[in-house]
Amino acid sequence: MQNKQDEKVKDRISRFESLCREKGIPVTVQRRVILQTLLQRQDHPTADQIFEDVRKQIPDISRTTVYRVLEALVGLAVIRRVHSMGNAVRYDGNIHRHHHLVCRECGRMADWESPELNNLPMPKRKALGFHIDDYTIQFMGICAECRRQLEHEG
Repeated sequence: MQNKQDEKVKDRISRFESLCREKGIPVTVQRRVILQTLLQRQDHPTADQIFEDVRKQIPDISRTTVYRVLEALVGLAVIRRVHSMGNAVRYDGNIHRHHHLVCRECGRMADWESPELNNLPMPKRKALGFHIDDYTIQFMGICAECRRQLEHEG
């Protein structure tokens, strides 16, 4: 299973490098490591979580560089910014349409694949002046781990 994940990450890095060459954007070690770090995670980390992971490989990288690179990767549509409960912005390496399960207790966010939800029609008219071009649905609830803790406490 891990080899398949490693191959996916290598393929995404390769496509990122090709995109950068097409657009005349330098492929720096920092950009490559930050993208790879996000792609290797199975959660939806904050910029600070990514910063902590990247520092293990590039000890002198600044928090500002990580934030800047993440936003550049979002701008290139290589990753997505995910909005969740609380103030922290989270990032998602999965750029295909999918949805999320969000725990009200711990804030954990998990991907949810649903062909039925992926095929919802886009609104034909502009809603409140918005031109809608994509969507994601978040389901709120309590994850299994938090449910076990709550049952154990109660």
